[in-house]
Amino acid sequence: CMVVHARYPVGETRVEREARALLEQGYEVDVVCLRDQGETAADVINGVRVHRLPVRRHRNRGLLWQFWEYFSFFVLALVKLNALDRRSRYGTIQVHNPPDFLVFAAALPKLRGARVILDLHDLLPEFYAARSGRSLQSAPVRFVRWLERVACGYADHVITVTELWRQTLIGRGLPPEKVSVMMNVADPSIFHRGGCPASVTRVERRFCIIYHGNLTLRYGLDILLRAGARLRNRIPDVHLLIHGSGPLLSALRNEVRTLGIEENATFSTRKLLTSELPSLIALADVGVVPYRQDVFTDGVLPTKVMEYVALGLPVIAARTSAMRMYFDEDMIMFFPPGDDEALAECLWTLYADPTRRERLARCSGAFLSRYCWTAQSRAYLDVLTHLLSPGER
Repeated sequence: CMVVHARYPVGETRVEREARALLEQGYEVDVVCLRDQGETAADVINGVRVHRLPVRRHRNRGLLWQFWEYFSFFVLALVKLNALDRRSRYGTIQVHNPPDFLVFAAALPKLRGARVILDLHDLLPEFYAARSGRSLQSAPVRFVRWLERVACGYADHVITVTELWRQTLIGRGLPPEKVSVMMNVADPSIFHRGGCPASVTRVERRFCIIYHGNLTLRYGLDILLRAGARLRNRIPDVHLLIHGSGPLLSALRNEVRTLGIEENATFSTRKLLTSELPSLIALADVGVVPYRQDVFTDGVLPTKVMEYVALGLPVIAARTSAMRMYFDEDMIMFFPPGDDEALAECLWTLYADPTRRERLARCSGAFLSRYCWTAQSRAYLDVLTHLLSPGER
């Protein structure tokens, strides 16, 4: 059973892919998740039994509202898991953060013998520190770190998304053998080179730069817009394609008007299925990930980078610790985080040198060879194999 404070399957691609990997190995899989308006309380989706709880996600309503939403989901999940486990007797329960304390919703099944996995999508001490502007040594952040430590100690095993974050958890006292990595690499059945639909064509020839994902301040979309404004006289056909939604959307539209680049920028806000993203990305010449650097983003390896790389799109990205751990200068063009002038120069370089774009795309294939989904899913399944006794596999 998987427990996630998100919708399924549209809310968390990671959960969907893990469920699919389990089904392919003969496991039965339940998912306990949020219920949005118009959705049924129970469903079966591609073989996964989905149990939706009457809690909806409300973004950008402040920390107190978010805590109440997390706590409501925790209480309902605690009751639901107990009922489901009394009927099914789960071998493992995998709880996805945030929040970290959601792992305790598995308390009663754990008492009956179920193994509990905590899947840390984000390190919440760093996330909260960056969001609140507090130091990692501040009292509120130390409390969040204590919650993380207790949750990790309670779980039988912990999974996270990068080696950098694994080392961070080990540095906080988690035994190395208790934590493993499963990266959010691009799904090869959807994102693969030469796989973009033949129907994708440009109505007009232009140098198209794409970003897709959440629109928040830490992800640096204003930096990208300023870089685009610097280029409009040097590259008359430059165009910024920004796909996604988030709290910064209105401010970004105002920034476009202020910079006078209405003809050079397009916002795409229609919610797309993951399978539809390659058709959108195929419109671009370069993918950009302009993250600001803080204690949280420094350890994030953006899934969008891996999707661009999987499709053979050259990438320009902010030089953060996680990015440098997995990519080098031959694979991705880096710029100093927050420097729109440096980003503009990187874009100009790739515009003027198509051969450089092709070389970046080609060399980034080394990442795909080393960190493929086959290897990631095998490592994930190995975790479950070692947790379960022979009679439960």
